[in-house]
Amino acid sequence: MNWQKIFGQICYAAQRSGLISVELPKYSNINNRVTSKPHWLFINCRSQGTTVGMAGLQQQNFQYFLVLDFEATCDTTPIHPQEIIEFPILKVNSNTMEIESTFHTYVQPVHHPHLTPFCTQLTGIIQSMVDGQPTLQQALQKVNNWMADEGLLNPNVSSAFVTCGDWDLKTMLPGQCQHLGLCVPDYFKQWINLKKAYSKATGTWPKSGLPAMVQGLGLKHLGRLHSGIDDCRNIVNIMREMTCRGFVFKLTSQKE
Repeated sequence: MNWQKIFGQICYAAQRSGLISVELPKYSNINNRVTSKPHWLFINCRSQGTTVGMAGLQQQNFQYFLVLDFEATCDTTPIHPQEIIEFPILKVNSNTMEIESTFHTYVQPVHHPHLTPFCTQLTGIIQSMVDGQPTLQQALQKVNNWMADEGLLNPNVSSAFVTCGDWDLKTMLPGQCQHLGLCVPDYFKQWINLKKAYSKATGTWPKSGLPAMVQGLGLKHLGRLHSGIDDCRNIVNIMREMTCRGFVFKLTSQKE
């Protein structure tokens, strides 16, 4: 198939419409020759601040994306056990890539109840924000109640968790649950690693994580880096842009 011809036709139509701008695709090898289908066609769906409607988004395999980003206790040297102190989830409708519902709670650490200055400096979370908050066990019950209220436990509703890396659901949550003798709910045992999805789409690994993906897509970073809820919002923006450019998200990771 002549991808260059097809891409040229898309460019021509897009330029005439005045609604979108088109950039050259990433090529498949170092000789800049298209040897196979490009990673994606870089169609910039943002035009003078307007929002692209659902017609401009690529249909996805899941009805909802559940964007999650933990923050945990930390210090200048490793501490054990690490404990989750912020637990945010954004429910994103894949048809519109808009946030429909938010779950957010801070979590009271038990083994290391006092946050270190390093942790506060990194995350922006101060001691009063975690004091008196739910324990992890209570937070997990609140998550389950929220998911039930949102219809996400209905077997006819498809959803997938999305994280910036594998750490949240492969290491952090299972490790703390094991330490506390808690079971990890099955819905946390498979997910989409946004870094892997971005790498597949662009052929470039985002070495600095969120900042690299935000910059690579020409987006503006929202809020504070290492604020769990702000990181979630930036993940949603990255996913929206990738979906607008034609990317289809698939599960990348699982935990037995």
